[in-house]
Amino acid sequence: MAINRDTILVVPYTDAGWSPLLVQAGGLISAVGGRLSHGAIVAREYGIPAVMDVADAFERLQSGQWVQIDGERGTIEPIAPCS
Repeated sequence: MAINRDTILVVPYTDAGWSPLLVQAGGLISAVGGRLSHGAIVAREYGIPAVMDVADAFERLQSGQWVQIDGERGTIEPIAPCS
């Protein structure tokens, strides 16, 4: 699957190894982390929205599913189920 600005990455955690993917992505949802975590800082630098500490992200979302994220409020909203 190609990653582009329409792609929201959903990851268990972030570290420096995720940076090459984050630069291409349109957003980030991480199961763990906070405002000062590596993923949040890199997302801010790249100007992409990020929502951290979504512990149930993998239960709520499926690969290919549309999701709206609001990095300012820290919310995610699944739009439609995966088809």
